[in-house]
Amino acid sequence: MDKKLQAKDLINLGLFTVLYFVLGCCVAIPIGFVPVFLPILGALWSLITGIPFMLFLTRVKKFGMVTLMGILSGLLMGLTGMGFWGIPMGVIFGLLGDMILKSGGYRSAKKSLFGYAVFSLWMVGTYIPMYFTVEASWRSFADSFGEEYADRVMAVMPMWSSLLVVAGIFLFAILGGMLGRRLLRKHFAKAGIV
Repeated sequence: MDKKLQAKDLINLGLFTVLYFVLGCCVAIPIGFVPVFLPILGALWSLITGIPFMLFLTRVKKFGMVTLMGILSGLLMGLTGMGFWGIPMGVIFGLLGDMILKSGGYRSAKKSLFGYAVFSLWMVGTYIPMYFTVEASWRSFADSFGEEYADRVMAVMPMWSSLLVVAGIFLFAILGGMLGRRLLRKHFAKAGIV
């Protein structure tokens, strides 16, 4: 098996990244405007995007594809106004996800779930400004949506909630991966992922 990424791999990467991102935005856009839902937004994103990600894994056989998906997802998130912290987080958690998948020879169903859960932590990058640059985040929300909205957002995002955000993303990614595997059972069997 050729270990270098080919044009076919990059096409799959592009298509599945767009599918992953668009499906995630279908969840994020309607509920993202309600401040109380912001702490669970990453968890809901990782739940629903487990389906396209698991389908993507039936095509991943080469190291680096998951890392590239993490980088592209972080870039797309930045371009949609959520800050660019998703890019370095995409590198870190994409690389870790790739390593987990590779350790299972891209054939382990258990490692595909764990790899997806770790990969999904790239979403933490979208929360970093709300926890570490509070005043700048408040100002950004106030400029875009008004001071009342900014106050409500920051009220539901105290520093201690960062633990819940990370745990929620990880646990809901496991559930999303399980849902994806169940719905795509035939694809997993065809790809030899057991």
